[in-house]
Amino acid sequence: MKKLWYKKKSSLHGSGLFAVSNIKKGDQVIQYIGDKVTKKEGDRRADIQLKKAEKNKKNGMVYVFELNKKYDIDGGVLRNHARFINHSCDPNCEVEITNNEIWISAIKNIKKDAELTYNYGYPFDSDFEDHICKCGTKKCVGYILSDDDWPKLKKELKKQKNTKSR
Repeated sequence: MKKLWYKKKSSLHGSGLFAVSNIKKGDQVIQYIGDKVTKKEGDRRADIQLKKAEKNKKNGMVYVFELNKKYDIDGGVLRNHARFINHSCDPNCEVEITNNEIWISAIKNIKKDAELTYNYGYPFDSDFEDHICKCGTKKCVGYILSDDDWPKLKKELKKQKNTKSR
């Protein structure tokens, strides 16, 4: 498979991956690889990665990705360049899990040199405010959340606004 991306500094966050040439909608761009671990081990590694990121005053930096109900992929390995793809509320890629492999695929035609992004799809829960989004797109909701949870976010923000204005 031809390499469709290159890494460089991103205006979104740290480093990012960018298209080497035009990429067609539907193309598999890069596989998310790493150590296949049990859920319990994945949770343990995610906690370690999060604590390390907080200590170094960096956002996120957790590369544990859910593969299925039993296993996770710890993508915090040097050979996993897919970990550099940043979140966007208006992404040009999505995650596909096929045959127990995690792939990042184009959901739009992507022009040469455009940054590759996907929605990280974090669930809406009590700590949603810890996951600030800086994608800057017209569709940005301000937080890194699954678009399925955007209606819940809208209700919560309205509730917070009404509480503050009293």
